[in-house]
This record gives sequence, structure tokens and C-alpha cells, in this order.
Amino acid sequence: MASSMAGNIAAEKSFYEVKTEHPGLLAWLLSTDHKRISIMYLLSMLTFFLVGAFIAIVMRLELLSTGETIISAHTYNALFTLHGVVMIFFFIIPGIPAAFGNFMLPLQIGAKDVAFPRLNLLSYWLYLVGAVIALTSIFSGPGPADTGWTFYAPYSIRTGTNVTLAVFAAFLLGFSSILTGLNFITTMHRLRAPGMTFFKMPLFCWSLYATGWIQILATPILGITLALVMVERLLGVGVFDPVKGGDPVLYQHLFWIYSHPAVYVMVLPAMGVLSEIIPTFARRTIFGYKAIAFSSMAIAFVGYLVWGHHMFTSGISDTSRMAFSFLTFLVAIPSAIKVFNWLATLYKGSIDMQPPFLYAISFIFLFSIGGLTGLVLGALATDIHLHDTYFVVAHFHYVMFGGTGFIFFAALHYWGPKMFGRMFNKKVSYLAWAIIFIGFNMLYFTMFILGYKGMPRRYYDALPEFHNLHVVATVGSWILVSGLLIMLINLLVGFRKGERAPMNPWGGTTLEWTVPTPPPLENFHEIPLVEHEPYYHGNKEKEMK
Repeated sequence: MASSMAGNIAAEKSFYEVKTEHPGLLAWLLSTDHKRISIMYLLSMLTFFLVGAFIAIVMRLELLSTGETIISAHTYNALFTLHGVVMIFFFIIPGIPAAFGNFMLPLQIGAKDVAFPRLNLLSYWLYLVGAVIALTSIFSGPGPADTGWTFYAPYSIRTGTNVTLAVFAAFLLGFSSILTGLNFITTMHRLRAPGMTFFKMPLFCWSLYATGWIQILATPILGITLALVMVERLLGVGVFDPVKGGDPVLYQHLFWIYSHPAVYVMVLPAMGVLSEIIPTFARRTIFGYKAIAFSSMAIAFVGYLVWGHHMFTSGISDTSRMAFSFLTFLVAIPSAIKVFNWLATLYKGSIDMQPPFLYAISFIFLFSIGGLTGLVLGALATDIHLHDTYFVVAHFHYVMFGGTGFIFFAALHYWGPKMFGRMFNKKVSYLAWAIIFIGFNMLYFTMFILGYKGMPRRYYDALPEFHNLHVVATVGSWILVSGLLIMLINLLVGFRKGERAPMNPWGGTTLEWTVPTPPPLENFHEIPLVEHEPYYHGNKEKEMK
């Protein structure tokens, strides 16, 4: 894409080594460098991910046997709520944009930083303060929130648990998300390198662009909704409580008008990472570049129109149900376009089965299962039967964890050597991937069967006829967590003590691979001149045969 600058800046200190006016930890916590902020996001998110995973293991242990065993029903509800809040609001939603978008976006478009570095640091602090408040809510006040991560009214208005603090934590995260989206969009409009038109941007940047618009336009609705919950709890204003003339269905409309687009805040950046990894390890130009770029924008647009499929059982009109069901099937089209283009890129490619590629291919398989089962839930007749069952839990985790989670791990393996300057042990990575893949499917595919058989979701106990399947799912969770621990320990050891990573360990063709490893403080001595498309491998005619 551009001539390498490595010879001119190889001796320059990386952003890890540059001296600042702040000593020690403050040099990181007060830094406005996008790369340091990215690293802080990454370490914070992995910490919260482990907290969420630990909570999930405790819940699975309760379901291992019938009857109350290690925790009570109330404690289960509180853990269920916290697990959802931590995993959704503090890992999945901000995960890829904040941890990898922050680091790679300026590098990929040839910029020295994001458009608003101080706003970027404020976004991180809002995120961190919100996360700490969410965890604090467990140990303060009348007890941890027990509403579920959706905070459905009127229960969230009436319960005596510490809902206000948990809602406020999610409210703060919303501000962080809005500022990040605003920063990314401005950066792409104003700071692209000479020659880099929008259709020469890497597809990861396109996914962040589509995500940024969702963050800016949809997140304020969630903020207003959560603020209304706090106002109603504190002042007794009747907005959602039917006893006071409020409407609980209105809460569902407002919540899902944000939260379904938020699904695409979670998954669109993951699709962008996949569009970077596949051409790199297939050694081919991406098939259908513009189709993938436009499909990202189409998903972002249509995603605003499908929130009602979460409410098929809430009492909305038949006309509304049919309209939302049709739109739910419609949003599957741009997602399918991406899958077909990824597979076409792999066709006759020179496949290099490196660890990042294995996680990326897992995404296609697992996300396809999640997407197809989403159509089952989008159909009115089947959703009535499956809506509040474990089938929904399985579908959600195949899309979010099997989709965004696996791509988060793929990005960690793919860009981690560039970010930290050291390589991990590939043999251990292959082993960890296999264990994670087996454990994931053993855990969550079993939930499809449980849901089909009628096991309700959100229950801390199960009837005896569901016992054997719960045992299988719980053992699967143990296998999954074992693989995750092996993977994370391998990466931690590798990024601290592994061998030095080369400038371009995977043979990538985008701009981030043209700077030293790890990158210098301001990324480029001279802003590069972009001369051709982002996935050009040198002989386009040969690639297309």
C-alpha cells in the first residue's frame, strides 16, 4: 500500500519507552496517545471478561444439580444481572472498537492519532468509572440488582435492590460509547492519508465507521431511558410503572430501540476484523470490497428498524409483529452478503492456517448458526414457543460470544504482536483454540436442545427431565474456561517474554504493518502516500484466477 518507513524510524523509541512528565502509572493513566489508551482498554476488558466468566461458572455449578445447592434463587438473579451487565456493557459492546479500533484506526488510515486525543482519554475514564460503579453495586446499599441486564420495568422500578447504581454505571458507559463513535467518525473524515479515499480504507475502518453512527444516534436513547428509570426510582414519577399511569411496554420499546442496534455495535467491528484477517491468510485481495463496505452501512441502517422482534410476546399488535418479523428477515441479507464474500475470498486462496485464522474461521461457522437460529426466532410461530427458553440464550451466545468473542481473540492473536512487540507460542495457541471450540459448542449447542424441549431461561433450577442436558452444558463450561485460561496465559507470557515480533509477522498489506513493532509514538515520521487498494498482494490477475 505504501513504501515502508521502517529504515528511517527503526531506532526511534516506541510509545512504551517515551518519557513523559508523569511518573510511573500516571504516565499511562493520563496519556492521550491512542495506543496507550487502547492497551488500557484491552487490559481492563480482559479483567472484566474474567469476572463475567467466573460468575457464569458459579451459575452453571448451581444448575449442575436439581434443587438449591450452592446459591439461593435471589443470589442467582443478582449474579445473572451482573454477568449480563459486565459482559454486555463492559466487554462485548466496547471490546473491539475501544481495544483494537483505538490502536489500529489511525495506523490504518495513515494518521498520527485520533482527531480528539483528550476526548479519547475521557472516554476511557468514563468507561472505567462506570465499570467500577457496576462492581461496587454488589457490595453497597440494599443488595445487588436482581432485574437482569435489561432492567425491565416495572420490576426495576419497584425492587428494593441496588438498581439505581447499576443503571447509573450503564448510563456512564453510554457517554463513553458516544464519544468514541464521534472520535472515530471525525478521524476518518479529517485525518486520512493523501491518496486514501473512502474506498481505499481497510474494511475494518468501514466497520468502525458504521458502528460510530450507531453509537452516536442510538446510544442517547438508552441514556434517556436509564435516566428515566433513575428518576422514577428516586422521585416516584410514573413513566413506566402502570400503577402510576406509566407503560412498561414503553420501556421495552425505548430499551430495544437502542439495544438491538447495539447488537451491531458488538458484531460489525468483529466483521471488520474478519475482513482484515481472511485476505491476509488467504493471500488474496478481498472479494467484493464495495459489497462488504456497503453491507456494513446497510446493517447499521436496517438494524434501527427491527427492535420489535424482542417484543413478540409483549402484547404489541399483529400488524407490528408481521412488520418486525419481515424486517428481521431483511437484515439477514447484508450479513449473508458478507459471509458469501468471505468464502469467495477463501476460494482457491493460498490458505495459511495460523492461530488468528482459526479463530476467524470459527466465527463464520458459529455466527452462521447464531444467524440462522435468529431467523427461527424472527418467525412469529416459532418465537411464541421459544421466546423465553434456553433457545434464546444459545442463539444470543452463538452470535455474541461465538461471533464477537471469537473475533476478539482472533484480533488479539493477529494484532497483539504488533501492539506488544513480542510473539506468543503458536503450538499452545492451536491447543487452546481446539479446547475453546469444543467447550463452546458443548455448552451452548446443548442449550438449543434444552430450549426446544421447553427449559425456561433465567431459572436457577430445572425439572429432573432437564438434568442430564444441564450436566453436559456445565461440563462444557469447564472445558471452555480451561481453554480460555490456556489461551490468555499463553498470550500474557508471550507478550511479556516471547521472542521479538517482526514488523509484519503475517504478511499483511495494510498500513499498520509498514511501521516498526511496536509502533513509535506518533506512528509515522512522514504521512504515507496511499497508491492502491488495501489488500493488494502484487498480482491482481493471478489472484482472481
